[in-house]
Amino acid sequence: MISAMWIRSTLTYRASFAMTLLGNCAFTGLEFVGILLMFSQVDRLGGYGLAEIAFLYGTAGSAFGLADLCAGSLGRLGTRVRDGTLDAFLVRPAPVLAQLAADRFALRRLGRLVQGLAVLGWSVTALDIAWTPVKVLLVPVLLVSGAVIFVAVFLAGAAFQIVAQDAAEVQNAATFGGNAMLQYPPTVFGDTLLRGVTFVLPLAFVNWLPALYILGRPYPLDLPRAVAFAPPLVAAGCLAAGHLAWRAALRTYRSTGS
Repeated sequence: MISAMWIRSTLTYRASFAMTLLGNCAFTGLEFVGILLMFSQVDRLGGYGLAEIAFLYGTAGSAFGLADLCAGSLGRLGTRVRDGTLDAFLVRPAPVLAQLAADRFALRRLGRLVQGLAVLGWSVTALDIAWTPVKVLLVPVLLVSGAVIFVAVFLAGAAFQIVAQDAAEVQNAATFGGNAMLQYPPTVFGDTLLRGVTFVLPLAFVNWLPALYILGRPYPLDLPRAVAFAPPLVAAGCLAAGHLAWRAALRTYRSTGS
């Protein structure tokens, strides 16, 4: 209901919304323009061609765009903790998390999702691979699972903000930074980082591991190809862990009294 209120408010000024959405698409599209500029100087990056990197970019951007649309408002939680406005959410007869996720729901975030899907659509037509039913089905599965993993990271970051009160940039490093990292092939990163985003903060399951199966690329760290089908399980585990962290952090909250 809160989200619907913000959507109605946004659509009251449709021309303004359309311009904002287009501006958001253009702004987020600058990241892909940077990739195109790199490929004007080189033929391959980390052994990957433009269409393959566009596929990584599109899957990462679409998954993150969907998560940002649903849970991006949690990034402001630290400010609400510091100024005491979180108290207002605690006394309302509705789940605190749902209220925070819907607070100031920004429909303009659709721009990132639309732009990511556009690049993904182009990459699918440009890729020179044999599409099997399994590979076709794996694309929507990885998008949904990747979005859930990012939502779990937003949730864990919100829990940390309750404890630390001023940690929005830590959350941004894992969410926006993670999205930026996943746009490039794992071959350009060292094994230490790959282990960290596979076994500690499992961002590799957002798109790298299923995408490598689709692209027919070798797996890093000698991982079995079966991990391509693990994202739904990893997403469920991450969401459960994030929710537990959120509940534990919320129990520690102490009002500022203001």
